Amino acid sequence: MSSDARPVGAEPAGGPEETAPSVGATADEIFELQEEIDQLKQAITSHAVVDQAIGMMVALGRISPEMGWVVLREVSQRTNIKLRNIAEMILIWGGKGDMPPDVRAVVEDTLDKYGPTQIPDGPSDP
Repeated sequence: MSSDARPVGAEPAGGPEETAPSVGATADEIFELQEEIDQLKQAITSHAVVDQAIGMMVALGRISPEMGWVVLREVSQRTNIKLRNIAEMILIWGGKGDMPPDVRAVVEDTLDKYGPTQIPDGPSDP
């Protein structure tokens, strides 16, 4: 048997035990990991808010989800407000009816721009 023989089932050199964090992680490592967890939690929450706002744009404008995303993005660009914040405003608008008039005007104009010209399955114009 050679000197580099390992017991059956042992990991080869460079295996997980060499890449796994040590049990005695430093305070800096713990802090960095906590920051990463916090950022991931915020990303998940922001994603859910944006998805709900897209759903409202779909319902209000009778547009596809893809166009709902385009509407949110354009409103964000035209108002110079972060997309996540626009999404939050739209959800508040849906629940309470409150939205800054200038932002509401941009939302309505943008929905008009991308929305259908007639109600789906509705009577056509003569």
